[in-house]
Amino acid sequence: MAVILTIIWAGIVLFILTLFFATLLGIAKEKLRVAEDPRIPAVVDALPAANCGGCGFAGCADFAKAVVESRAPCDGCPVGGSKTAAKVAEILGVEVVETFPYRPVIHCAARTEDKLGVVPYDGVQTCSEAHIVGVTQACTYGCLGYGDCAGACTFDALHMVAGKPVVNYDKCTGCGACVKACPRNIIEQIPFKQEQMLVVACANKEPAREVKKVCRVGCVGCKACQRIFADLFNVTDNLAYMNYDKYTAELGDAEFEPVLAKCPAKALVYFGKPKPEYARQLAAEDEAATPV
Repeated sequence: MAVILTIIWAGIVLFILTLFFATLLGIAKEKLRVAEDPRIPAVVDALPAANCGGCGFAGCADFAKAVVESRAPCDGCPVGGSKTAAKVAEILGVEVVETFPYRPVIHCAARTEDKLGVVPYDGVQTCSEAHIVGVTQACTYGCLGYGDCAGACTFDALHMVAGKPVVNYDKCTGCGACVKACPRNIIEQIPFKQEQMLVVACANKEPAREVKKVCRVGCVGCKACQRIFADLFNVTDNLAYMNYDKYTAELGDAEFEPVLAKCPAKALVYFGKPKPEYARQLAAEDEAATPV
C-alpha cells in the first residue's frame, strides 16, 4: 500500500512540475518573442524563389530579411531584375532607381581551332584541375574548355560549343554561379544596358608577339579601339578594357562599326540576344543547312 501511495504522489509531483515549467516556458516565449517584420514574408513572396545565392546571401529568405533591415539594396536580386526590384521597393515604400540586369560575358573568344600550342592532357577533365597543372595550353589566360562553368549552371543556360562557353541569355538568370566556377576569372557579370553588349573577348595581357603565338583571336593591344572611341575603350597592360559606366543604351552600330572594322584580331564580340533581323538570318541559314 505504501508503495502505491509513493507512486501516486510521485506522479502528482511530476504533473505539477510539468505544468509549472510549461507555464514558465509559455510566459518566457511571450516575453522574449521578437516580432517578425511583416514586410519580410511580403518581400519573400515578391522574389522568384530561385535561392541561387546570386544576391550574396544564402537564399531568398536571408536576402528578404537583409533588404528590410537595409543591409541589401532593393535591386539586389539578379534573377528577378527590374520588375522584382520595383515590387520590393513598393513593399518597403521607397523609390528604386533604374537598374540593368547583370549577365555573364566571356573574356575569351577562342574556339578549339583558334588555340595554338595545346598540349595533350590526360588528367582530371575539369578546368580547376587543368588550371593547377598549368601546361594544357600555351595561353595562360584563356578558357581551358572543360566546362566547369557549364556544370555550375543550374538553369541550363550555359553550354560548351567548339571548346568555348556559350550563354543562352533566354535562360540565364545572372546568378553568377559560372563566374565563381571559372578558375581563370574570364567570366564577368556586366550590366546589360542593351539586348546585345560589345565585349573585349580576351584576357591575355602579354605583348602582341606572344599573344599571336598562342591564339588566333587574341587582343594585341594595338590601341585602335582607344584611338577611335577613347571614352569607352582603354588599353592597359597590352589589353583593351571597356568602361561600362560610359556604355549607354543609345550606343549602336554607327558608333561601333569603325571600332569593329579596325580591330585586327576581331577580339571585340557581341554577347546577348541577337537583334531580330540577325536572328531571322540565322534561322534562315539553319533551315537552308538542314538536309531535307
